[in-house]
Amino acid sequence: MINEAVLNYVILFVLLESYEIYWQKAPSIMGMLIRMHKYYRKSIFLFLLMQPTFYFSIGFVMLSNYSIASMIILFIKTADIATKILLLEQVFRKKQLSHELSLILLAPINGFLPYLGLVTYPALIILSLDGLSV
Repeated sequence: MINEAVLNYVILFVLLESYEIYWQKAPSIMGMLIRMHKYYRKSIFLFLLMQPTFYFSIGFVMLSNYSIASMIILFIKTADIATKILLLEQVFRKKQLSHELSLILLAPINGFLPYLGLVTYPALIILSLDGLSV
């Protein structure tokens, strides 16, 4: 049985993740990058502030006593932001894309893909706090 504290963390994470999905969602990865670039070009700090689940995951790792599942969340979130920044730099600053990368970025993405985190991360949060008295 999930206790109230775990449920609160799951709900908070789902709300924050939904916000990120809302402002990043597009029919292709290039569309997502264009939406992200609007904030990135203003300031990298603004772009980073618009990733609240990253900061949640940092705090959550400490709260869960560095459990493996919480570390997985933090690793995925860190890799996600790093990949976004690298792609933004490659596409909009360096403007050097291989033909294959261009095709990948322009290809339509499946409609469920942005929502994958709404299933994966809550499961990891529950695993992180399983057995802990929060």
